[in-house]
Amino acid sequence: MKKVVLIFCAYLLIISKVRGQSKDDWSLEKCIDYAYTQNISIRKNELAITRSEKSAEQIRAQRFPSAGASVNHSFSWTKNTSGGSGFMGYNGTNYSLNSDIVLFGASKITNLIKQADLNVQSGTLTLETTKESVSLSILDAFLQVLYAEEQVKNSERQLESTNEQVKLANERLNLKGISRADYAQLVSQLAKEKLTLANSKNQLSLVKINLMQLMELPVSDSFNIVHPVLPETPNQNRVPDVRKIYETALSIKPQIRNASINKDIIELDEKVAKAGYFPALSANAGLSNSYSDNFSGSYFGKATDGLHVSAGLSLSIPIYQKKQVKTSIAIAKIGYSDAELDEINTRNELRKNIEQACQDLVAAQVEYEASVESYKANVESAMQSDEKFRQGMINSVDYLVAKTSLIAAESQLLQSKYNLIFAYKTLDFYSGIPIVL
Repeated sequence: MKKVVLIFCAYLLIISKVRGQSKDDWSLEKCIDYAYTQNISIRKNELAITRSEKSAEQIRAQRFPSAGASVNHSFSWTKNTSGGSGFMGYNGTNYSLNSDIVLFGASKITNLIKQADLNVQSGTLTLETTKESVSLSILDAFLQVLYAEEQVKNSERQLESTNEQVKLANERLNLKGISRADYAQLVSQLAKEKLTLANSKNQLSLVKINLMQLMELPVSDSFNIVHPVLPETPNQNRVPDVRKIYETALSIKPQIRNASINKDIIELDEKVAKAGYFPALSANAGLSNSYSDNFSGSYFGKATDGLHVSAGLSLSIPIYQKKQVKTSIAIAKIGYSDAELDEINTRNELRKNIEQACQDLVAAQVEYEASVESYKANVESAMQSDEKFRQGMINSVDYLVAKTSLIAAESQLLQSKYNLIFAYKTLDFYSGIPIVL
C-alpha cells in the first residue's frame, strides 16, 4: 500500500511540474538544437560542405569525354570573271562535332578526386567541431541562468526574513527594547538587500540575454528555461584519469580526425604536382561537314560531299617548365610538414584542455564540499543569532554579522554547485557523453 501511495504522490509531483512549465519554455536540448539551425558559423560550415561536394562532382566529371559542337555560316563575294559585270555571291555552312578524353595523366585526376572527397570529409568534421563548441557555450550560459534564478529566489527569501526582523525591531523600539541605532542598522540592511535583489534580477536578465544571443534568438522578455531535476548533492567524488580520457577523446573528437585528414589532403598535393613530370596522353575525334551553294547538285548531296571524319591521339611531353613542377612539389612538402605540426598542436591542445578540465573538476569538488560545510555552519549560527535577537540577547550588529555571513555562504554554495555540474559535463563531453541535464 505504501508503494502505491508513493507512486501516486510521485505522479502528482511530475504532473504539477509539467503543468507549471509552458510548452514554450526552453530546455537545454531545445536551446542547443535551435542554436544549430541559427548559428552563423554552423551555417557557413554547411555551405562550405555543399561547395566541396559540388567541386568533387566537377572533378569526377573529368574522367568522362568532353564534347563540343559548332556551326558557322558565312557569306562571300568575288568579282565576276566570266564576262559579266559586278560581283558573284556565295554562302556556305560549316558543321563540326569534336570530343576528347584523357587516357593517361599519371593518376592526376584520381588523386584530385581523392582530395575532393577528403575535403568533403574535412568540412563535415569542421562542422562537428563547431557544433561541439556551440554546445559547450550554450551549456555554460544555461547553467548561468539557473544559478542567477536561484540567486534571485535567495535574495527574495533573505529580504522577506529581514523585513520581518525590521517589523519586530520596530515594535521593540516602540517599547524601548532596543536603541534607535540598532533599529537604523536593520533598516539599512533592509535597503542593502533590496539593492541586492535588484542586482540579482538585473544579472538574471543579463545572463538570459547572453544565452539568447548565443542561440541567435531575438531577445524577448517572455524567454524562460526549463528547470531540470538536478541532484541535491551533485558531488560524485570522481577521480578523473587524464590519460584514459585523453585516449578516448583522441579516438572520437572531430578536430583530431580533421587534422589527420588535412594532412592527407596536403600529401595528395605533392602527388598531383609530381604528375607534371610525366607525359599526358589523350584521344580526340571529330566530325565536320560543310556546304556551299558554289557546289553543284542538291543540298543533301552537297552536304555529303563535304563530310569529314577525324580521329587521333595527342601526347604532351613536358621538357622545360621553368621550375613550376619542382616548385609545386617543394611547396607541397612544406605544406605537409606544416600540416604535421598542426596535427601535433591539435593533439596537444586537446590534452591541455583535458588536463585543465580534470584539475578544474578536482578543485570544484573540494570547493563544493567546503561550501557545504561553511553553509551548514552559517545556517546554525544564523538560526541561533535570529533566536537571540528575538529574545533581545544580542544587538543588531551581531545579528547582521551572522546574517551577512549566511548570505555569502549561500551564494558561494550555489556558485560552487553549478561550477561542479559544469565541470562534470565538460569531462563527459571529452569522453563522448552527450550534453544533457
